[in-house]
Amino acid sequence: MARYEIIGGTQLFGSVTISGAKNAAVAILPAALLVDGVCRIENVPDISDVRILLSILEGMGVSVQRPETGVVILDSSHLSCTQPKEELVKKLRASYYLMGALLGRFHQAHVALPGGCNFAVRPIDQHIKGFRALGAKVVETDEYVKLRPGENGLKGNRISLDMASVGATVNIMIAATLLPGQTIIENAAKEPHIVDLANFLNTMGARISGAGTDTIKIHGVEQLKGGTYVIIPDQIEAGTYMAATAATGGDVLIKNVIPKHMECITSKLEEMGAEIINYDDAIRVRVKERLNHTTVKTHPYPGFPTDMQAQICVCMSLASGVSRLTESVYETRFFGYCTELESMGADIQINGKTAIVTGTDRLYGATVSAKDLRAGAALIIAGLAATGTTWVKNANYVERGYEQLIEKLSGLGAQIRRIED
Repeated sequence: MARYEIIGGTQLFGSVTISGAKNAAVAILPAALLVDGVCRIENVPDISDVRILLSILEGMGVSVQRPETGVVILDSSHLSCTQPKEELVKKLRASYYLMGALLGRFHQAHVALPGGCNFAVRPIDQHIKGFRALGAKVVETDEYVKLRPGENGLKGNRISLDMASVGATVNIMIAATLLPGQTIIENAAKEPHIVDLANFLNTMGARISGAGTDTIKIHGVEQLKGGTYVIIPDQIEAGTYMAATAATGGDVLIKNVIPKHMECITSKLEEMGAEIINYDDAIRVRVKERLNHTTVKTHPYPGFPTDMQAQICVCMSLASGVSRLTESVYETRFFGYCTELESMGADIQINGKTAIVTGTDRLYGATVSAKDLRAGAALIIAGLAATGTTWVKNANYVERGYEQLIEKLSGLGAQIRRIED
């Protein structure tokens, strides 16, 4: 395990370039299993989740090349394995996308239940509902999910999700791409990486429409062929640097972003007093005075993302007045970081799904522990803004989703280093 040492109290200044979207990459890489040919995927972030996923694909017989930074070349034409290695699958949440990919290509799969950040109970019942609607026979245990064709075979169908689940939307979309007939996903998730996945599959020859709306239609095709695709910038990484700039009272140009994707975050930081300037592919965040209190409630896209909940809470902790932060997606997410922030001087009262955050003049350095990816990012932001030295343990969680974190923050003037224990 490793930890970060942060000497706080320094404002962030300069510019930072955002990497490819983690949530898009971990969906697109499994989807490449459907392609009978070579895929060149660009703007792939070099993060631990991606490295684990590529190891899984290599173990299944996929040819994986990384000829240059940010580029992955995959050739799945000789793939024959339908049971990826259990020990690797259990290391990340997104490994469940292998279920849809293998079901779509081979009409069968045997995949261990996924791992990843344990900040809430995240069942895969909507995934299973989708697979069964497509005609799969599902055997589900505490250890794995096994998929086979049912009595009537696999084919497209109409599926209405009980909730707008990102994971289920992705898995059903991947699985249905090569199945005969039309699949319609109702109450589909609308996140930018859903659109990115659809664009990737369409580039390879799929027929998918409606991504980004609550109804996605997939017309099954017989084959996908290879091609080149560039992954979108990471909305949450960009939002994290925006929050870090706001919390430290800095002035940062955040490059390689899609400002439209950032509107839900931008609007709240503007409410808090940050000056936001949008460019074609960049956002400048500038804060000259203490932040104001605000009210935030997380929602599926285009609402305020749950993956930014912890980061905005740090900004609230340093703002004037009393802020309210309500979590409507994963209500237990507060417990991953609020106690740690309180040890740094934050005043947070949790009442069910809502945190009441009373702003304080300053936070103080302390030894804290990251419980998950986004909680770890929030604690780093708190350490940057705090007086004194902060040690954030469990750096491996943060490295699941942030590429070159130390280099990027150091380039903005932060005093941060990684210590291997």
